[in-house]
Amino acid sequence: MTTVDLEFDQLNSTVDALRRSISNRLMYGVGKDAVAARPQDWLHAAALAVRDRLVARWMKTTRMQYEQDVKRVYYLSMEFLIGRTFTNALLALGIYDSMKEALASLGVDMEALTDLEPDAALGNGGLGRLAACFLDSMATLGIPGFGYGIRYEYGMFRQEIVDGEQVEAPDYWLRAGNPWEFPRPEVQYVVHFGGRTVQREGRIEWIDTQHVNAMAYDTVIPGFATSATNTLRLWSARATEEFDLFAFNQGDYQRAVEARNASENVSRLLYPDDSTPAGRELRLRQEYFFVSATMQDLIRRYLRTHSTFGRFSEKVAVHLNDTHPVLAIPELIRLLVDVHHVPWDKALDHVQQMFSYTNHTLMPEALETWDVELLARLLPRHLEIIFDINAEFLKQVSEHSDHDVDLIRRISLVDEYGQRRVRMAHLAIVASQKVNGVSKLHSQLMTRDIFADFARMYPERFTNVTNGITPRRWLAQASPSLSSLIDTQIGTHWRTDLFELAKLRELRNDPAFVEAFHEAKRQNKIRLGHRLMHQTGVSFDPDALFDLQVKRIHEYKRQLLNVLHVIVRYNRIRENPQRDWVPRVVMFAGKAASAYRMAKTIIKLINDVAAKINNDPVVGDRLKVVFVPNYGVSVAELIIPAADLSEQISMAGTEASGTGNMKLALNGALTIGTLDGANIEIRDAVGEDNIFIFGHSADEVDGLRAGGYRPRQIYEENAELHTALDQIRTGFFSPGDPLRFSDIFHTLVDWGDHYMVLADFASFAKTQEEVDRRFRESRAWDQSAIENVAGMGFFSSDRTIAEYAHDIWHVKPLEMG
Repeated sequence: MTTVDLEFDQLNSTVDALRRSISNRLMYGVGKDAVAARPQDWLHAAALAVRDRLVARWMKTTRMQYEQDVKRVYYLSMEFLIGRTFTNALLALGIYDSMKEALASLGVDMEALTDLEPDAALGNGGLGRLAACFLDSMATLGIPGFGYGIRYEYGMFRQEIVDGEQVEAPDYWLRAGNPWEFPRPEVQYVVHFGGRTVQREGRIEWIDTQHVNAMAYDTVIPGFATSATNTLRLWSARATEEFDLFAFNQGDYQRAVEARNASENVSRLLYPDDSTPAGRELRLRQEYFFVSATMQDLIRRYLRTHSTFGRFSEKVAVHLNDTHPVLAIPELIRLLVDVHHVPWDKALDHVQQMFSYTNHTLMPEALETWDVELLARLLPRHLEIIFDINAEFLKQVSEHSDHDVDLIRRISLVDEYGQRRVRMAHLAIVASQKVNGVSKLHSQLMTRDIFADFARMYPERFTNVTNGITPRRWLAQASPSLSSLIDTQIGTHWRTDLFELAKLRELRNDPAFVEAFHEAKRQNKIRLGHRLMHQTGVSFDPDALFDLQVKRIHEYKRQLLNVLHVIVRYNRIRENPQRDWVPRVVMFAGKAASAYRMAKTIIKLINDVAAKINNDPVVGDRLKVVFVPNYGVSVAELIIPAADLSEQISMAGTEASGTGNMKLALNGALTIGTLDGANIEIRDAVGEDNIFIFGHSADEVDGLRAGGYRPRQIYEENAELHTALDQIRTGFFSPGDPLRFSDIFHTLVDWGDHYMVLADFASFAKTQEEVDRRFRESRAWDQSAIENVAGMGFFSSDRTIAEYAHDIWHVKPLEMG
């Protein structure tokens, strides 16, 4: 192919240049003129104008990666919850104000446009948002890397609240197109399923398979205030045969497209319901689909500049974000051994030097496993490879453990108890060079409890990298009022060095700064109040305490503990309405998995309690409760900056880290929480006087359980708790259906209270009284809020990625020149 020097426009970012780019893109990209253009068309044109300015950086970065023959990081995640891209890209390029002025000169309100952009529905919660923060930081630090995942047509779902209940609706986020992505029809890989294996001439072949193509879509990930960029490559399923023409001509139109639809279902929906065999099979197909395409892609990229696999593990690092991508391990071995004829021992050695794995859970029941029978039917070659790895691993363990049968059963990659299942976390540990937890406590408990046997065998393999968040999105973008105030006091460098925020401590006793800080927070509360008034019909006093619990709805997150306190507080106000109560607005947000009945019942309880309280004239503005629907990145950017109190109340020993706790503290919310996950490190960073800690520690939880935990005894002995639980049980909040919440009552009182809600209730309620006392002292509260912001330097995802790059991936930043 002939190489020529292309001549193209060198785009600058003056207001005039941006206005011209937007006009060109509206005319030639969208095909509209100013008369016919809808707001969505203007957004699309403006996005394309911004994307044009990212492409030159993208091309330069890619060229330099090849020229420097750098080691690359391949970050594999089932979720990338990147949120809206437009504002983030403007801030990264430093052209936010210029774009706003350019659009205004065209008669377009930029802020109205930004609300039109849908969240990219590529994730559910913390796991996907963490991955998105990591991509931002990798680009900002110049770490050469790629994010790999699935281009879901539909996200998990759009949550609607109808009569207080969660109703799931399809979230077709691509309805208006996606101006940020580049389709790559020339980059397609065949992914195989089913079939059988045969041995021919000493080699194993996987034959008689079904096929689906994986087609690449690329999105530019800009670094902040740098020309370095990275790529998020997402795979979309495409049928190998588009259309059965014979069936169509016979009038069987459904059968004509049946095969295509079945193939493309693989990338249709994030997390299909796995409560059915068909749902579990589709989930497995999804996981293998994206890792197979990714492994083929990274081999192609490596072989572009290397003729042999001799330096493979020197040039490639593969990171597994939880267990969903662990099938990449047997897939890469299959490709190396079966396709490229690398000897088994060398292939396994490469894999064990290239892979690293982040664990995100301490709950054994949440560790992913796959039925051996399903794997044998869908991925027979991979099951053989897993069995071979296991045999070799157990042989070594047996020789070094004096044939300890119990140990071998515990650590085997295959769980032989009952239905045989492959333990994906075990496979990840055995085949990775590093395994990390995501907070100090999590990493300690991980090596002490769920992976204790492995930690004794491979102590050097386990490490900790505490999670972080990007300050660009979670302060600069989410809270313009607060970030502008900070800029005026300490400059703007904190966006790339969050430890700069420590300078704010010098201002905590400055009355003018404290007042300005209070007003910035208040403006965020007013902004949220206006939005929620329109959305829910409930009005809020911006001077009330905004108490926020935003996270996936799950029993271990203990929204029930919060609801019980709300009910007790409601009863106290009813009994003594003349008391000078601290007004409080309690907000919940989060989605329940569609098949998780108890979580959906908790959402209904929250809304029924809210309906009772918000319509009680005795209570008035002293207490308001609201469930904010369809929680996602854009909703979080609105409600997190408005929070005064951050509820991080999981039972100690269950939350791996949390990142919502970091986002809220960075925005000046005080945490009320247990000694769980990263709460411990946040306490150490902000000081014990600026956080509210309650409840049993992880060790105390273990002791309580070992001693025979009796929740009914707590129910009988705590009068306020007894009343609240009886109100739930007898239909006080659901008079039309008195038994609606009986399962919640029995789960807490009679069926073991697995997450010890009742055990921590008294401590939680007492600590909430201390919250009230502190909030009355407005200046002291604001000073504590400032301390929280100032203490967040450690929790930047830039620090997290720098640790991954140095300690786990062993990769250096690109020299941009």
